[in-house]
Amino acid sequence: MSKRFIQYAAILGAISVALGAFGAHALKKYVGADVVATFDTGVRYQFYHTFALLAVGILYRRMPGKTMEWAGIFFISGIVLFSGSLYLLTYLIATDTESLKGVGAVTPLGGLCFIAGWICLFIQALKPGTHRHRDKTEEN
Repeated sequence: MSKRFIQYAAILGAISVALGAFGAHALKKYVGADVVATFDTGVRYQFYHTFALLAVGILYRRMPGKTMEWAGIFFISGIVLFSGSLYLLTYLIATDTESLKGVGAVTPLGGLCFIAGWICLFIQALKPGTHRHRDKTEEN
């Protein structure tokens, strides 16, 4: 599972860079500054949680467990729901599509997934016996 989370983080990180570049250089030709800011929020949160997912992949080897797996699943779900809905909203505004603008209601669900991921990470870190070895710095 840890390797899979690292793979997803690598792909999501690359997508973050590409979307960030698009938002910084091309998007303002199609939409106003407020919409660019919305898109940027999606990119920023995708990046934050890509790093969180990478941490889950790395930490899973030291603290394996279902709660850690759920942390990764929640981070991925949050990226899809939160950032994805902001990207879709930006697209709908850029194309002047009115029929699906209610998609913004999905964004808070993505935010809840992010919160759940962080809580799962915290809970897994509290569990006794999940640390496979101690670093020398922890012994001092």
